[in-house]
Amino acid sequence: MVAFAKEHPQVVHEEDSSKRRQILDGARKVFMDLGFDGASMGEIARAAQVSKGTLYVYFADKCALFEAILEQEALQHGQVVFNFDPTRDAKTTLKEFGLAYLHLVCRPGGGSAIRTVMAIAERMPDVGRRYYGRVLDKSINRLSSYLKARVAAGDLDIDDCDLAASQFMELCKASLFLPFVFQAAPAPSEQRMTEVVDSATRMFLAAYKTT
Repeated sequence: MVAFAKEHPQVVHEEDSSKRRQILDGARKVFMDLGFDGASMGEIARAAQVSKGTLYVYFADKCALFEAILEQEALQHGQVVFNFDPTRDAKTTLKEFGLAYLHLVCRPGGGSAIRTVMAIAERMPDVGRRYYGRVLDKSINRLSSYLKARVAAGDLDIDDCDLAASQFMELCKASLFLPFVFQAAPAPSEQRMTEVVDSATRMFLAAYKTT
């Protein structure tokens, strides 16, 4: 096996990555169904269809597994392309960003990581801080940078762009995100998301547009 790995490193790497994805897919399902406290390495091994020995080769414990799932979540957010060209008009940019952001946070299955982090953040604050920094704060910062460019261009009048970015994102989630994340309602329809983002954009520009 060692000789094969030396002669075919690419094959071994691909198999390794595939096995890791298989484990993470199984772990995600267990965390979604049972929560962090209810999940066990035995349950995760069964869901991933691997032995516990194989599971421990890749991850030391369920904390490491959960961190890896959050890292995937952060990568998914980072891969979404928001068009924050500083020369684009605010109305178009805000509407496009609002819809893309809602698709991320309200996608089917997407609320499970947020619910699990919320459940454990009080006793595992490092996990909560890392999730917030990698996922939520990054989106705020990207929108804030765009708003600062439009303020410099004279299109918007905003004293605190970080606050304004957070305000817009919260407006976009109004009536949609909390019912979804607490499983009081299914993922919102495209039509409903568009209606809410259009309303959020009108309210935001009414407060901050210069002309």
